[in-house]
Amino acid sequence: MTNMILCGGSGTRLWPISRTLMPKQFVKLFDEKSLFQLTINRNRDFCSKSFIVSNSEQYFLALDQIDQLENSFESEYLLEPVGRNTAPAIALACFALDCEEMVLITPSDHLIKNKAEYKNVVKKAESLAKEDYLVTFGITPTYPETGYGYIEANDFDVKAFHEKPDETTAEKYVNDGNYYWNSGMFCFKAGVFLDELKKYSPEIYEASLKAFKNANSSNMIRIKCDDMLAIPEDSIDYAVMEKSSKVKVVPSNIDWSDLGSFDSLYEELPKDQNGNTINQNFISIDSKNNLIYGKERKITAVDIEDLIIVDTGDALLISKKGSSQKVKKVVQEVRKNTELHNIHLTAHRPWGTYTVLEDTPGYKIKRIEVKPGKRLSLQKHFHRNEHWIVVSGTATVTVGEETKLVRPNESTYIKMGEVHRLSNEGVIPVVLIEAQVGEYTGEDDIIRLNDDFNRE
Repeated sequence: MTNMILCGGSGTRLWPISRTLMPKQFVKLFDEKSLFQLTINRNRDFCSKSFIVSNSEQYFLALDQIDQLENSFESEYLLEPVGRNTAPAIALACFALDCEEMVLITPSDHLIKNKAEYKNVVKKAESLAKEDYLVTFGITPTYPETGYGYIEANDFDVKAFHEKPDETTAEKYVNDGNYYWNSGMFCFKAGVFLDELKKYSPEIYEASLKAFKNANSSNMIRIKCDDMLAIPEDSIDYAVMEKSSKVKVVPSNIDWSDLGSFDSLYEELPKDQNGNTINQNFISIDSKNNLIYGKERKITAVDIEDLIIVDTGDALLISKKGSSQKVKKVVQEVRKNTELHNIHLTAHRPWGTYTVLEDTPGYKIKRIEVKPGKRLSLQKHFHRNEHWIVVSGTATVTVGEETKLVRPNESTYIKMGEVHRLSNEGVIPVVLIEAQVGEYTGEDDIIRLNDDFNRE
C-alpha cells in the first residue's frame, strides 16, 4: 500500500507560526517532530512507500525532514506549480501508480494519537477498498464543531455528505450518533478512483491525464504550469465522493485533530499545573490557562487568563481563547503591505537556511548557513551590492570568472549586476554574514542563471 501525503496549504489559521514557505505541517510542534514527520512514521508500519504531493518549496522541506527520521523510507514526489484542490492532486498521483495499487491518502497536517485504533481502522478500510470501494474515514465527533463537514452514515454505508453546519445543526448531528466529521482521509485502489473520476468529473480526468503525460519526470514528476492551470479546480468530495455509488465510510475513534486553530493546538500541547502550555521562555505570575508560544524572547505574564500569546520574533499575536478562528482575518490584513504571511525571519532553502538579522531601507543583514556539498544558484542582482564575511567553514566563492576560497574572518564583495555563486565543498556547514546594500533588497531581486534545484 502507498501512503499518498497531501502537503498543500499554508495553514493561515496558525499564523504567525505557520507561513506560506513554512506551513504548519513542517513546524516542529511535538517533541521536536513535525506533523509531516509524524504522518510518515504513523503510516510506515502498513505502507511500503510514500507518495508526496506538494509544491516545489515544500518538496525541499519534505526531503530535509524525511532525512532527519531515524530509518530511511522510500518516497516519490509530484510537484504542482499551483494548487487546484484535492481531486486533481490525487488524480495526477494515481496516474503514476499501477491501477491495482492500494492508496492510503492522508493530509500532512493532522494529529492522530490513538495509533492502535488507527491501525485497526486502516485495516478495515483496506479490506473494503479491496472490494473496489472508495473508502473515507469518519471521525467520531466529540463536540458540535461547525468548522467541519459531516458524513451521515448507517454502519459503513454513506447516506449523505453535509456541508459545515450552524451550531444548532451541529449539536443535532452529535446527539444523533450517526454523523461523523469528514476527515479528508481516503483509501482505495488507484484505478478505481480514476474510473469514478472519469465517470463523474470527466473534465478533471482528461485535463489531469494530459498534464500527467506532459510532465517532466526525471527524478520526480513536475507538472507544467499551463497544464495545471487548465485543470478544473475541485475537491475529491465534490468531484467524486458525493456522486459515486461505491463509497463506504469507516467510523474512526482515533483521537484525531486537524489542528485548525490555536484553540485546538492548546488542547494538544503539554501544560503546567496552572494550565499554561509549557515553555522554557515563559515566566508566569498568577496567570493560568494560556497558550504561550515563543522560542526567541522571554515572555512574561501577570494576572492573565485564557489568552493565546504567539511570538515569532517578527510578529506577535495576542488573542482571547475561543477567538482564534479570526486569525485568518489578521492574515488578510498582513498580506496588504508586508511579507509576514509568507516567510519567517529564518527561511529554509534546499541548500540551507538564512536568517534576517536586520532589514532597513537601504540595507539588509543576513546570517547564511550552507550545508556541506550544497551551493546556491549562479545568480545576479540588479538593485544591490553584497558583502560576505565568513564566520565558520570554508566557502567556495565564484564572482565573474574568478573562483576562490574564503575562510573564517575573510570577506568578499559582489558588485551590483555581477554574476556570482556561493558553494560549500567542505564537510562542515559554512556560516557567513551577508550585508546587502542598495535601493531594493527584496528576495525577488534574484536572476538565476543556473540552479541545482531547478528553481526559476
